[in-house]
Amino acid sequence: MPKHIQLHDLHFKPYLSEAAIQKRIGELGLEIEADYKDKKPLFIGILNGAFMFTADLARSCAFDADFAFVRLKSYEGTSSSGEVITMIGLKAPVEGRHLILVEDIIDTGRTLHTFLPQLQEQNPASVRIAALLSKPEARVKPLEADYTGFEIPNKFVVGYGLDYNELGRNLPAIYQLEE
Repeated sequence: MPKHIQLHDLHFKPYLSEAAIQKRIGELGLEIEADYKDKKPLFIGILNGAFMFTADLARSCAFDADFAFVRLKSYEGTSSSGEVITMIGLKAPVEGRHLILVEDIIDTGRTLHTFLPQLQEQNPASVRIAALLSKPEARVKPLEADYTGFEIPNKFVVGYGLDYNELGRNLPAIYQLEE
């Protein structure tokens, strides 16, 4: 893990190692497996940020499941725009299905607060949220994940799917903005 990285004009320092991330995802997989092994849930990955987490979480769950993706956007630069835009909608039928929304990070809570009612209108059997990262200090909408990888302070992070103006998603570890 490099000591520091630069993306565009900003500098970042190491925050969570690849090993720590993978260990925690394995633990989350066991929790989800205990809850869903006989239910064949539909995992819904929130693109772009959750693509790596969705793939690794899927590999950590040893049961049958289906997968779908939606693309929601709420960030510009290093802060939330306050507006949630659906770029690619959900095509898979969800009525009567057990859903697990897979999110890279829950900070303000606006993205899922906007998306959850759209899902509930389609009458799923249940909806739970798996988030790699949670920033409780940043929350403006009351929302908590059912499965959380790490609670982190209200600092901007990149890597492991998270980006700064489209750079850094491919990094296997997570880095925090240097101040």
